[in-house]
Amino acid sequence: MNQLSAFQLHNQTALITGGGTGLGLGMARCLAEAGAKVVLVGRRTSELERAAAEIGDAAFPLQGDVTDTASLPSLVQQAEQLAGPISILINNAGIHLKKLALDTSPEEFLQVLNTHVIGAHALTCAVLPGMIARGHGSVIFIASMASLFGIPRVIAYSAAKSAFIGMVRTLATEVSGDGVRVNAIAPGWIDSDMMRKALDSDPARRDKILARTPMGRFGEAADIGYAAVYLSSPAAKFVTGTVLPVDGGVSIGF
Repeated sequence: MNQLSAFQLHNQTALITGGGTGLGLGMARCLAEAGAKVVLVGRRTSELERAAAEIGDAAFPLQGDVTDTASLPSLVQQAEQLAGPISILINNAGIHLKKLALDTSPEEFLQVLNTHVIGAHALTCAVLPGMIARGHGSVIFIASMASLFGIPRVIAYSAAKSAFIGMVRTLATEVSGDGVRVNAIAPGWIDSDMMRKALDSDPARRDKILARTPMGRFGEAADIGYAAVYLSSPAAKFVTGTVLPVDGGVSIGF
């Protein structure tokens, strides 16, 4: 295997939750560029179809909701009928809640956990038997800076993203011997319409983020996408149980 082919994903199929927009779409673009077929899963069909049309023939839109855990085995079957056996799973779907801990109700907390933690666990368990039977697979959880250090007003989100770290480590110990690698990516602040909308009205927060980022700028969705390509590729064949920050140095900045 030469250096170039080590990063190629030909004959691989990736299922990406939250694949129609933002980081999910950015990762889908990069995986498709590397040769993979990508199944884009989300709740909004119009966004998924628009994203798939942008990517081209390698992309397949598939409506689904990770919080409907009973439907996930069927979702996996549909995805494999569309694009072949799933060898890459990216648990990216999530929701955000910005509230002080004392103002966060148990119902709101549970809603965030259901989307991130329970949904990702159920979908991973629906995909793993096939990966184990084939002796090959890569599972990636999209963590967060909130997995690594304290950020105010995101107690439920922080709990969910921190849970991903424990899930990665436990799953890696259970399935890596079967040829399935499990890792996480922890994105820093990535330029997007949503981020710009949030920070344009909060210049002090924007300045604070950039001040603690050694690279002095925001990232791009492709930065996360190419990290996903690496972790899914033969180049990372001895990498499992890790959390890869892609953050311009935020997690080590001062």
